[in-house]
Amino acid sequence: MRHPQPSRTGTIRRPTVAGHRSVRSRDTARWYPLVAVAADALGVFVPVSLAYAFASETRPFASATVATFCWLTVRSLGRRYGARTLGESRGFLATVHDWLIMLGLLAGLRAVTGETSAVSSAFLGLTPALLITAVTGAAIHGHLTGQRHQAHALRRVLVVGEPATADAVAAQLAARTDHAYVVIGIVPAGAGELTGGVPELGRLIDPDPEPALAVPDLIPEGPDGSIVLAAARRHDADMVLVVPGSRLTGERLRRLTWAVQDAGLSLAIASGLTEVALRRLSVSATAGLNLLHIAPPLRRGTQPALKCVLDRVAAALILLVLSPPLLALALAVRLDSRGPVLYRQTRIGFRGTPFTLWKFRTMVADADQRRPELEADNEHLAGPLFKIRRDPRVTRLGRVLRRTSLDELPQLINVLRGDMALVGPRPPLPDEVARYGAVELRRLGVRPGLTGLWQVSGRSDLSWDEGLALDLFYTDNWSVTGDLDVLARTLRAVVDGRGAY
Repeated sequence: MRHPQPSRTGTIRRPTVAGHRSVRSRDTARWYPLVAVAADALGVFVPVSLAYAFASETRPFASATVATFCWLTVRSLGRRYGARTLGESRGFLATVHDWLIMLGLLAGLRAVTGETSAVSSAFLGLTPALLITAVTGAAIHGHLTGQRHQAHALRRVLVVGEPATADAVAAQLAARTDHAYVVIGIVPAGAGELTGGVPELGRLIDPDPEPALAVPDLIPEGPDGSIVLAAARRHDADMVLVVPGSRLTGERLRRLTWAVQDAGLSLAIASGLTEVALRRLSVSATAGLNLLHIAPPLRRGTQPALKCVLDRVAAALILLVLSPPLLALALAVRLDSRGPVLYRQTRIGFRGTPFTLWKFRTMVADADQRRPELEADNEHLAGPLFKIRRDPRVTRLGRVLRRTSLDELPQLINVLRGDMALVGPRPPLPDEVARYGAVELRRLGVRPGLTGLWQVSGRSDLSWDEGLALDLFYTDNWSVTGDLDVLARTLRAVVDGRGAY
């Protein structure tokens, strides 16, 4: 399963109106498990049968059946076919994880049963399963994402909480389409007006502080539960999302939970935490309290050391393999326009350390001197970035290099030297860092990257706030497996060329 990373859609907003009639996720996703199981089964049975048959191995169909059973068992135990989870991510890393487990399981069975078939035949037959399952998962994810962009495959959510916090949660859910929830209305708790445009479907009245004057609670679900359930039933809600606060906590929250769940509705509690990867969260119970623990970001230990080693080894290998194309690109830059082949620029790296960044030159030689006269055309006036969609300083070849990101390849030297990583935040300029506040400075807690979440989420099409949010998310939630996922998505972003100028 892919790490939960923020997917910025930019201009797409999800409607939040009470009359919005959406196709339920359980209806649209009904065929997803069938397709996934069929693809997994055929992706093992057919290749293994053919591999064993061509190698003249005995009992090819029996071996294929055992391998198929093992693959489906591993996938089922990993809960890969659940209607609520299938399609929520591309699942490439989960597929690799399951495939390796299957290899280990089959190796164990081979040792126990004394199987004598060639290992090469088994490996050749099992390899297509990795590709077929990964492609199937990506296709299902793409279909589900497309459905949600069209306001289908959604779950109707009723938000309950104090007006300000409920408005904020509804706005955050409406701003993105990479999830299943559409807010149909809010039941505010206590006084205060809703300002986000979401319909008010009832209101929870603060309990009387004087017990002697309190109205006896004769309704089974309690007064809060009856109001929430009436709104949920009237507007056909699938789930109640509660936002706790000073007016909605303790025993009151507990009884509301009973009422909602006894009525057969799903219930979720918004913790107030944002942009924290799921793997960093754990729950424990102490003295009757449910505690949500947050693991610290990876700053030292095995994973940072492994990342450093992998980055440098990979950079060295890529430079060695690409040395002929790099020399050809260098010659093309030299012949296209006057000026040096490589552009050197001071950037700020890990913990504020400056370094010299290398790129193929894509602008005229005096580009830096001409920047002040173009400040009025800067498309990122709201932040410290400087970007122009049709920058007149970019050369003819430079436009091609930028669109394909080939101008970034010399930064592999920076990765090899340890100034940068393969994956990380965008390396900022000194004048950008000079305008940073305490929040922005946090993105310097890891090495900047040759690629990153900003690269696979729109690049220059992102606003300053969106790019900063992605960098901060990466800084706090990165992992080696997450880096592998970003590297895989980078190839698609480079081929697409969206946001590169």
